[in-house]
Amino acid sequence: MGKSEESGTSQVLVLRKIRQILECFTVEQPELTLQQITKITGLPASTCQRLVNSLLREGFLDRNDDVYRIGLDLVRWAAPGTLGLDIVQLTRPVLRRLRDQTGESTALYVRDGPYRTVVSLAETRYSVMRIFTVGMVMPLHAGSAGKVFMAFDPAARRAAVGHGLTRHTPRTVVDIDVLDEQLAEVRRRGYSATFEERDVGAASISAPVFGHTGDLVAVLGMIAPTQRLTPADVGDLAPRVVAAAEDASRRLGHRLPA
Repeated sequence: MGKSEESGTSQVLVLRKIRQILECFTVEQPELTLQQITKITGLPASTCQRLVNSLLREGFLDRNDDVYRIGLDLVRWAAPGTLGLDIVQLTRPVLRRLRDQTGESTALYVRDGPYRTVVSLAETRYSVMRIFTVGMVMPLHAGSAGKVFMAFDPAARRAAVGHGLTRHTPRTVVDIDVLDEQLAEVRRRGYSATFEERDVGAASISAPVFGHTGDLVAVLGMIAPTQRLTPADVGDLAPRVVAAAEDASRRLGHRLPA
């Protein structure tokens, strides 16, 4: 290996260590001591201290007494990267991949008050399909996507209950106590699966999509006729929907728990 190659490899290793240090800081833990940074990264104490001091000098980190946090200069430099970020554009590959894996239509929803709206769609190639279109508006309390919104965002539940729980099919849940039990189960499982709550003959599985702040920003789901999506299929398909939603969250800057 030549000197230039050795130099290049060394620079990559240094950058990797710097990345390890910066990734220690999270929304939940924005301030850390040098000892905590060393423990989280697993770097030798002398190496960690040297790199932290370098990051401090360059404005990548700020220090207050013995506590470090991401530097304001780094925040300022990163700001232009958030301009023009399009949730639809960033998550479109995820919807298409889930559609190809399951064969069924997939959709991304955002919330507006007591309603959810389809903002992106990857349609099934089956001839028998549920009619879904971008811009379609639906209530929160009927269907898996709405229940995910309510389970992970208290404001969504308040909006839905305040608007009134209208019955759309015989299987629509309009009892608040029953609804709250279901929402607790959705939070525990990390997804919702519903059958014929909004339309007879329609079923869906949905999971939450989180943004870089850790807040719920959207819901990702798959939709199919009940002939092809039954309760017996949930065990196989739900993990795929959850994995897709986690991928979408990562693309939006969310850091999943280790």
